[in-house]
Amino acid sequence: MHIRLLGGLEVSSGDGQPVQFTTRKAALLFAALVLAGRRGQHRELLSEGFWPGRGDAQARNSLRQALAEIRRWFPPGRNADISVESNQETVALVVPPEKVDIWLFERKLAEGETADLAFAADLYRGDLLAGVAVPDELEERFRPYRRRYRERALQLVERMSLALSDAGSAAEAACERLAETLLASDPTAEPAHRALMRIHAVRGHENAALRQFESCRALLMKHLEVEPEAQTNSLAASLQLRQGQGHRQTGSTYNFAPHTQPIRAPTRPHDQPSVAVMPFQNLGAADDEYFADGVVEEITAALSRVRDFFVIARQSAFTYKGRFVDVREVGRELGVSYVVEGTVRRGGDRLRISVQLIDAETRTQLWSERYEGAVEDIFAFQDRIAAQVAGAIHPAIRGAEIELAKRKPPASLRAYDLVMRAYPHLWGRRKEANDEAIELLRKTIAIDPSYGRAHALLAWCHAANAAYLWTKQPELELEKALKAVEAAASISNDPTALTAAGAAMSICGDQERASIFIEKALALDPNNAWAWTRLGWIAIYRDDAVRATEWFERAMMLSPMDPLTFNMRIGLAASMAVAGSLSQAVAIARELIASYPNVIMLYRFLATWSAMNGDLETARWAARKLLAAQPDFTIEKFRSLPMFRDIPKWADKVSEALRLAGVPDH
Repeated sequence: MHIRLLGGLEVSSGDGQPVQFTTRKAALLFAALVLAGRRGQHRELLSEGFWPGRGDAQARNSLRQALAEIRRWFPPGRNADISVESNQETVALVVPPEKVDIWLFERKLAEGETADLAFAADLYRGDLLAGVAVPDELEERFRPYRRRYRERALQLVERMSLALSDAGSAAEAACERLAETLLASDPTAEPAHRALMRIHAVRGHENAALRQFESCRALLMKHLEVEPEAQTNSLAASLQLRQGQGHRQTGSTYNFAPHTQPIRAPTRPHDQPSVAVMPFQNLGAADDEYFADGVVEEITAALSRVRDFFVIARQSAFTYKGRFVDVREVGRELGVSYVVEGTVRRGGDRLRISVQLIDAETRTQLWSERYEGAVEDIFAFQDRIAAQVAGAIHPAIRGAEIELAKRKPPASLRAYDLVMRAYPHLWGRRKEANDEAIELLRKTIAIDPSYGRAHALLAWCHAANAAYLWTKQPELELEKALKAVEAAASISNDPTALTAAGAAMSICGDQERASIFIEKALALDPNNAWAWTRLGWIAIYRDDAVRATEWFERAMMLSPMDPLTFNMRIGLAASMAVAGSLSQAVAIARELIASYPNVIMLYRFLATWSAMNGDLETARWAARKLLAAQPDFTIEKFRSLPMFRDIPKWADKVSEALRLAGVPDH
């Protein structure tokens, strides 16, 4: 191993000598090039990021000096394992994959055999660059990678501990070492605590497993002031039950995996070209990050409306934001054949966008283009990019077909800016984020009162305030939502706005009008995952569980890594509950709470379905969590929401279940 980034930074030269870079910036630049992989990094991005505020010439000179130091340790040559390759635009570090711990870690995870996973566990010696002093201006560069590998390690320790069958195995020892490593840097890491609980159980040491649980609970309360996740509590309950029954089982007789059943993964047609538009790199000021995201939003929306394409939703593509990923990995994880990448620079009133289209399997660049002009040209650029990407993927598509993607731009670029700033707050799952979105959208409308999308998104925000019961006056929020829908007159060709308006109308109880909005959105954009999700909820409010299941699965297929996956999956669980499959619904709710413990509505669903399924202990636990977060929640308030008016029998069942769980009537 020549390069280790997990647990610190250790580098050895081709002859095995430890590398000691003379400056910290050179060492961190080397680490950044390792993380970037064979595709490398833009020189401009490196010089500006590593030496901000020095001026272009001085920053470029500092970059050249740092690269010269790296080359001194790794000089070019035919037999060199590690070398720096560069041109006028990019710099890349060429390293055999087996020489870098993070790349080997990823490969072993993908191979997935027990020995591979144990090998990967031992590679994780700590967080990425642990103990290395990273200046504030570079922290944002490395934080996403650190978070990514830590998440992978947490998933790995859970996966290994669930698969343990024999005490004393090499896999058990590797799992234990990984759990202890994870807890050393974060004592609140519940997957690591659960792993140690399972290891103690496999060894027949139930008391030690329960002590681990108590330690976990105490640390969570001390550092975060929260209780353990449902999955951790469930594991502890299983241990207590077995201990109470006098069991001393070991080996494969133990099974502490969560009581979940696999959900059938939806499939898509394979005869369609499939594409993902990745987050573009922002080469401008940090405050322009939202602007680069907005460019991607519009290109994705435009491509989605080309019926010959299958386009992954923006929300899933954006899970890769801020970290390097190989396009082949993207293709495999998202199930796409093509990937669109690019950069955006906005300086004053000038704009530069560079775009490339890549074959995900072969990594071949199929097309690239650069667009330069005034910032006001952004709308024309977005349409041209979408049309040219479409033509490069599918030459039979005439340029005229992309005309459907065009929509009347807002009268003010400032209004467009504000809507783009509001977007991240729309899916925050928190009242504070929703309030921030409302404020930004109000400012937008003050600038451009005819901007239909802003009105429609504002309607959604007010409806969400009512649906999540984030307000003491839900009826007032619903009135505001209806007024905003009426004000959104010019949205007939905007699927996002149509979906937002339809979602608001659905929560306001008018499923007929909601369907009209959503179906029109899907007629324009059949790849709109949010629209399929809302259509699923409309089906539930119409007591049509079969169609609801179909449409939620369609949404999950279109956006498999969406931040709103919790909403798609809880919708799927709701359709199962309505259909009578309560155990499956409860399993999904448990799983989602483990991943999204701060989404309060999930506790409402878990309390309801557990009570219906006869598990009052879980139902009452979930109800306590619900009432702790929303002390004024009552069955009466819940029943007052108009979206339940068309399913009174189901609403009665839900009310009775909440009553059994301990939720007050008034």
